[in-house]
Amino acid sequence: MLDKLEQGHGNLGEIIHFSKNVLRNTNSNYVQTFKEFTQYINAEVAEIKRLKAAGKTIIPEIEYIDIVENNISSEQKAWIHQRGCVIIRNTFAQSQAEAWGDEIKSYIENIGYLDQPDKGLDKYFSSLQDQKPQIYSVYWSKPQVEARQSENLATARKFLNRLWEFEHGENNVFDPDRECTYADRTRRRQPGDNSLGLKPHIDGGSVERWLDASGYQHVYRHVINGDWKRYNPWDARYRTDTTEIPSPAVCQMFRTFQGWTALSEQGPGDGTLQLIPIVKTAAWMLLRALQSDVPEDSLCNAVPARALLCDPDWHELALQGLISLPKMNPGDTVWWHPDLVHAVEDEHKGQHFSNVIYIAAAPYCEKNAAYLAYQAKCFVEGKSAPDFAAENYEVDTDLRANMSDLTDLGKKQMGMLSW
Repeated sequence: MLDKLEQGHGNLGEIIHFSKNVLRNTNSNYVQTFKEFTQYINAEVAEIKRLKAAGKTIIPEIEYIDIVENNISSEQKAWIHQRGCVIIRNTFAQSQAEAWGDEIKSYIENIGYLDQPDKGLDKYFSSLQDQKPQIYSVYWSKPQVEARQSENLATARKFLNRLWEFEHGENNVFDPDRECTYADRTRRRQPGDNSLGLKPHIDGGSVERWLDASGYQHVYRHVINGDWKRYNPWDARYRTDTTEIPSPAVCQMFRTFQGWTALSEQGPGDGTLQLIPIVKTAAWMLLRALQSDVPEDSLCNAVPARALLCDPDWHELALQGLISLPKMNPGDTVWWHPDLVHAVEDEHKGQHFSNVIYIAAAPYCEKNAAYLAYQAKCFVEGKSAPDFAAENYEVDTDLRANMSDLTDLGKKQMGMLSW
């Protein structure tokens, strides 16, 4: 079904209707399965509300030095597995993060980014917010490249990758100790801004989660078969086999964690990240679309080539669990499971700029290695990264990073030097 959609053959509504019937026929008790799953989501939401009311910590927090010293307990790991996210405090020195922030500001100004007309090519946010976001489509500033290839981040991402079950048979799904760079953008949100609010969503595919028979349907196989309690969102099997519809809205690499590095102090009310820290929400949303109150030609308003919206018309229960990040300091990093619903606060009510570099964890595997070849060419030419709209703001500047700025580790992560 997915291949027909990609090739422009067939009516989308008919394809959705057919696929939903296939999934329903796989488990004739899909209604009861959804009811049981909903009880689980309801209990998780109730627990989040209770902890929030009591002023308790909801999002796990660990110290970077404890990763270095192998001092993360099994209880802490279990907490991360439950919540699907983690804050790593002091991943970088505060002075380093603040310096990166200042340098990126100068870079944006010096390449004349704000003087160039809006190319209008990036449709990523079209269904998520109303105005142009304060996310800058630059990928190759020296601070971004330096942060991505840092030894500190390599250490943190090895730890994060190993939270997954990646060993299956003779061939591992991915190599947790080798990382692939995924070049992303940077955010500089000014006080008073109310244009960046992103509605709750999931990246990395929308309708594909229902239509991709060889990838996503295997990822969610236990949920589809009715044995939802066996579903393990940390099982990497089939995660690298998924097929995504190419779009500036869709990440075509496998990320064990999405994430960003704080370049300034920011917290609740500062236009920060929001999460629904229930890691099985995406699987619950998959079953939600199969229920009888959803139109037969709809997947709860999921749209091809866009992020997957967590829609209040269909997913109101899960949205009750949405919370903002606690205070983040420059040099702290936050990481979340690729299936985790996330959003951005509607308004920045703080007093200072809220700045981050988006850096994810993308371990070495065939899927990710294939992407690197395209990305490396973009780096050399200063073009926008392959997954994003071809705005190419950095092509004509010699201020961007070049090969001489890559360390050996950076070259390996970019696929330019063998491991």
